[in-house]
Amino acid sequence: MRIAVVGAGGVGGGFGAALAHAGADVTFIARGAHLAAMRSEGLKVQGGRGETHLVPTQATDDPASVGPVDIVLFCVKLWDVESAGAHIKPMVGPDTAVIPLQNGIDAPDRLIPILGPNAVMGGVAQISASIIKPGVINQVGTFMRMIFGELDGRITPRGKALLELCLKAGFDATLSEAINTELWMKFVGLATNAGMTAVTRLPIGRLRDDPDLRPFFVSACEEIIAVAHASGVKLPPDALEKVLAFIGHAPPAMKASMALDLERGNRLELPWLNGKVVELGRKLGVATPTHDMLYAVLKPYAMGAPT
Repeated sequence: MRIAVVGAGGVGGGFGAALAHAGADVTFIARGAHLAAMRSEGLKVQGGRGETHLVPTQATDDPASVGPVDIVLFCVKLWDVESAGAHIKPMVGPDTAVIPLQNGIDAPDRLIPILGPNAVMGGVAQISASIIKPGVINQVGTFMRMIFGELDGRITPRGKALLELCLKAGFDATLSEAINTELWMKFVGLATNAGMTAVTRLPIGRLRDDPDLRPFFVSACEEIIAVAHASGVKLPPDALEKVLAFIGHAPPAMKASMALDLERGNRLELPWLNGKVVELGRKLGVATPTHDMLYAVLKPYAMGAPT
């Protein structure tokens, strides 16, 4: 199976390295110092699951040099969706599946006008990992899961083939017939964790059981669930309990990627996370006071460290 990983950060690098180690033909689309390091020294993923060192690593900044592939794992930051989607067109053939493994809930909708409805699947990545220096990714904890599926719920040969490869690679994987529900279930916890760890600059283990902070986790999750219902999305009756259980078992040292970006003075995915909750809440008439606060407090940092 030929796989292209677009964006070789914590998510793309982590899953891409595991799939390459399992025998897939994986090419990473990257740029800058990270690309240079992968070309010269390979890609190293270290942390709770041990160490994987891909030497040599197939990496390039030119999708046209790769040609059509079977699967594209699309892992760029949310502000780059449209530009990166156009950039990867040379790798998308008639049967290629492009799977956004990003935060937020709208990446598939944004990619379909660029790549066509047949190319785009839905995907959810659950992993805590980030680049610690060019060519090196550190994973916090051992949890690593990918959920993916066709947007219309069909079970297709390309989905089954990827599932088989993921299981061979040794991480948890699910081929879903309700990927939109899975996207929203991740979004409930992700937007909540992103806002809370970013605002406090603290890892999840220092926050989730604090009696003064826990009510904000609960209310933030409840607000997104209410927005999902108003949007017509079917969530499980125990959605809140499931998300809070996931938060409760997350690695104590975990910080959401938005919190790491804030610490580094980088641009934030805030408009597509807490900002998206606020936007949809206002559009649908759903009150979102917790996310209103998180968005307002973080907004001055949305484009990077204020000057």
